[in-house]
Parts: sequence; C-alpha cells; structure tokens
Amino acid sequence: MSVSEYTKARKKAQKVYRSHLLKGTYPYLQALDDLVSFAEITSEVELGLVEIPLETVIGTKTAGRKQAFASNFMPLLEENSEFARKWMALYHAHMEEGIRDPITAVEFMNRFYVVEGNKRVSVLKYVDAVSIQAHVTRLVPKRTDSKENRIYFEFLDFYRNTSINYLDFSQEGQYAKLLELLGKTADDSWTDDEKMDFHSSYIHFLDVYEEKGGKDLPLRPGDAFLTYLEIYGYKNLLKKSYKELRQEIPAIWKDFQIYPSRRSVELVMGPEKESEEKTLKTRLLPRTASPLQIAFIHDRTPEESSWTYGHELGRHHLEEALHAKVATSYYVASDDPEEGTETIRKAIDAGNTVIFTTSPKLLNASVRAALKYPSIRILNCSLNSSFGHLRTYYGRMYEAKYLTGILAGILSQESAIGYVADYPIYGSTASINAFALGVKAVNPEAEIYLEWSCVKDNRIEEYFDARHISYVSGQDLLTPMRGSRQFGLYDIRNGQITNVAMPVCHWGKFYERIVTSIMNGVWKKGLEQNKDKSINYFWGLSSGMIDVICSKHVPSATLYLLERIKQDISSGQFHPFSCEIRSQDGTLRNADHMIMPPEQIGSMDWLLDNIHGAFPAVSFMTEEARRIVKLQGVGKYQESGDMI
Repeated sequence: MSVSEYTKARKKAQKVYRSHLLKGTYPYLQALDDLVSFAEITSEVELGLVEIPLETVIGTKTAGRKQAFASNFMPLLEENSEFARKWMALYHAHMEEGIRDPITAVEFMNRFYVVEGNKRVSVLKYVDAVSIQAHVTRLVPKRTDSKENRIYFEFLDFYRNTSINYLDFSQEGQYAKLLELLGKTADDSWTDDEKMDFHSSYIHFLDVYEEKGGKDLPLRPGDAFLTYLEIYGYKNLLKKSYKELRQEIPAIWKDFQIYPSRRSVELVMGPEKESEEKTLKTRLLPRTASPLQIAFIHDRTPEESSWTYGHELGRHHLEEALHAKVATSYYVASDDPEEGTETIRKAIDAGNTVIFTTSPKLLNASVRAALKYPSIRILNCSLNSSFGHLRTYYGRMYEAKYLTGILAGILSQESAIGYVADYPIYGSTASINAFALGVKAVNPEAEIYLEWSCVKDNRIEEYFDARHISYVSGQDLLTPMRGSRQFGLYDIRNGQITNVAMPVCHWGKFYERIVTSIMNGVWKKGLEQNKDKSINYFWGLSSGMIDVICSKHVPSATLYLLERIKQDISSGQFHPFSCEIRSQDGTLRNADHMIMPPEQIGSMDWLLDNIHGAFPAVSFMTEEARRIVKLQGVGKYQESGDMI
C-alpha cells in the first residue's frame, strides 16, 4: 500500500516539476540560505514549539535535500531508493499512529523553511494535513520601504499578542482592520479561549469557502475572510450553520473575485425622466389595489435627532403625495449591525417590501439584509459606500452651502466667518469647501474658521467670540424639541441671533420620485443595467431635493443675485467646483475652468486654503461620532482609524 501511495505522490511531484520546466521557473524547493543571502537580518528570535500551517511551509533551510522534492514538497526520487523506503515507512507510521515528532524550522517573512523533518512535511502535505508542530526560529529582516516588508512588520505587531500565524494578507492595514472588526486594539492581549474561538471561526469559514472553489481565486484566504467579516461581522460566526454559510459566501463571491478592488459606484445625479405612459400608469393605479408597504428605519428618534426629524418630514410628504398607494411606518434601531439587521427583519415580516435606512450608521445592517433578502428593495442614506449590494442615496448639499457661502461673504463686515461641521464623513467635506468657495467668490480676503460639533467638550461659541465672528454656518435643521435658533446661516452679535438663510434637503421629494420609479418599473430597469455596480443617488438643486430658504433679512438685490446663481447651478451652466482650487497645503486640486468630477467631490479628504481648522482626531470625538467615522469617515480615517 505504501508503495502505491509513494508512486501517487511522485506523480504529483513530476507534474509540478514539468510545469515549472515548461514555464522556465525553478522546479525544486526554495532554499532559505539562498534567499537571506540577499537580505539583511537584524535579529533571530526563538519562538519555541509552535503549530504552523503546512501551506506556509514552502522550502528547506539549506540546499542539501531540496532536489529530492518538487516545489510542492512531493518526492521526486525513484521508488527503489533508500529515500523512498524511508518516505513509505513514515507514511505507514502516520496511517497507523500519526506523526507526532515536531520538525525544526526557520520562519522568514511568515513562511517556513525546514531544517529537520522534510519527509514528515512531505507525507503530511500528501495526506492534506492542515498543520504540523515545529521548533521555530524567526529571522527578522531589516525594515525597508517595500510593501511586502511593511505588511510583514504589521504581522509581527499582530502576532505579538495573538500568536496567530495562519492568517496573512496581501494588502497593508488589514491586521489593524481585522482587530477593529473584532472590537480589539493592537495592545489587547488575547485569552486562550479567544484564540481558540477565532481559529474555529476561521476554519468554519474556510471549509465552505474552499468547498465553493476559493482555492481557484487569486486572493489569499485571509483576504477573503476579512472581506466576509466586513460584510457579515464576526459576532455569532461560530453559531452559524454550514447551510447559512453556503448562502452567505456565494452572495459575496463577486467581492472575492475583484479583490482588492471594490464594486464601482454609479452616481445618479438626478431623477430619471419618465415616459408619459409610465407616469400616467402610476397616477391611474386603482385605489383599491394593495398599497406598497414602506418602512423607514432610523438610528435615533425624531425627538433626539434633527437628521431623523428631516427624514420623518420626508416620510409624511411621501404619504401625502401618493395617498392610498403607499402605507409607511418607521422603526428605530441602534447602529449595532446585529440589532439593525433584526429590525429590518421585523419590518420585512410586517409586510414591507421597500425599506429606507436613513443613517450611514445602518449601512452594515442594510448590506447584510440586502444579501439575505434579495427581493426586498433596501436603500441606505450614505455616500461613497465601499460595499455595493444595495443602493444608497445622499443630497448634493454642497450646492446649497455654496450659495450660503456667497451670502455670508456679502453680508459679513468681518474677515472671519464661522462654520460648524457635524462629522468628517463623505459629503460633509464638500459642503465645508463649497461654503468656503462661495465666500471666496465675493470676499477673497475672508477666512473660514472651522469647528466640529462631534468633538468632546468643544467650546465653539467661545472660539468664535474670541475672533469677533458674527456670521456662522451652523446645523442645517433642528428638531421641534430644541428651541435654539443657531441653525443654517445666522448672524450672532451682542447675544442676538438673526437667521439669514437655511440650506434644506427635501427628502420627501426624493422618496416620492424613487417610490414612483418602483411602481412604474424604472427601478427594475436600472437594476438590470447595473448588476455589478453600486448605485448611489446623488441629487442636487436641479432635482428640487436641495434648496436654500432665505429670510427677510437678505437684501432684495442680494436675493436676486443668489437666485440667478441658483438657476445656473440647476441648469448645469455653472458648477461650484469649476475654478482653480488649492488645499491648505498649497496643492492645486483643480485647474481653472475644469469641472471637478462628482466622485472626487464626494470623497474629498482635504480642506480649502482659506479655511482655518483641521479634521479632528478620533480620540477627541464623542462615542457616537467614532461609530459614524468608522463607517463613513473620509480619507485616512478609513486607512488607519484616525486622521494624520
């Protein structure tokens, strides 16, 4: 029996050997001594007895025995050789009682090279064993600027507290992202139970991933596992049945295939024109037909949040506009993806077939629900989603902010103007910069002083007062429960507040048009044309969704000028980001008369050169702000969890 198994193993070796020869590549095992002769080793670390993944054992320490094996560790020598007899005896011993003696190996760049025990590795690889025990010495190379080297040192930081050596990534920053998804920091020590649960979860995922053909994909298993966790989360993974995993993993197969890329985002800049026939058909739907049931899921109540209050106004507009054709309801869920997904499930069980989740904090829950319930139309209010799998929507509020910036620049007697921003997320930076551009267009000497409401213990009023700032761009909307008049563009002098103008987002107009498109079939058409894209509705002044309401305190001549510019923006004759634009560091971000693409506007992670202020560090933010930035934070927040 052992002879036939050796023959099979040798055939595997010969197949790989011939393949390498045809390609002109090296057909034998790699020798570590050859590799490190070109690398500078700074230290050697004894790791002791370690369980190492067999797939990461790729060569020998010295060149002595390397030609006895093909590059897949299968034996090349003849069946009648002494080497073959020893291999067969070892195979027989393994089948009888198992190989128990550890090998001796050297680890370099998270790959292992055998010092003693090559045949044990060969036999175990032949029988598809997963791991082997080894006495390991680690060779630590000098830090360099190569991508591979940087990833390796990220691995060393991760290994220090986890002792996990079976998970590696092809991209930088992934170990930090993994810890974040697990709710841990780089300094947290792992208990033995946590290590065991994580390993079991990984194997649980890997079983189904490889069963579905994961080994044929170009990405590493660690990359695939992290992609899965980003969408479905780590919590309860061990409790999921293989049946559940066999439903979840194929649903995100496209994400594995295009890794490290993300699904491209298709920005829809305004409502699609509907034919008269479809519009008439929608208007003539019989009142006796069952109404379309629509659920709105918020992360906070309308009493607690002006953002939620605005969406509730939109829900009521939808009911009034479409009358008996729709029946709406709303739910409140926390930003925990598990609770959010459960709330969406409740809404679906109640008969709702269209669901709007109105906060970026509900993005993860929305993605999971969209994958689980593909027949339900789920839309999340966020911008520049990196996921796909569902549609998102947001308003081009920067167009309205540009107009209020013009107002502030005209009306302010001082050269300092205040701006209060909520969160440093996609879309908000464009509003800040557009306001600053509007000011600069009419008052080139004026400067914008930026403050953030999401920072703990902020003293915004004191900061503005010390700089004699009277005109401030504040929150866009307040709830009825909050009586403050510090919203929109306002003038605050001598303790008196005068409201000047208010940028508004008519969510109801968006909801009305989207629901109408569902009723008349336009929605389905868009879905068929954009199967592999993430559709993001990004509507502005031209749609009627965005507007600016001015108070009686705006002079008529100024109001006339504002209306003319508003019309030019709506018609597409003028674009706020179509002039020479420089960021705070002096970098030219846009050449004169070039219209900046909407993708660049939505993802801005820099501030205009007439702005004083910076993006706040995560450590200074409120807990709620940290959760939002984790999902939708601009630029470096996505790369490192903080702003550099």
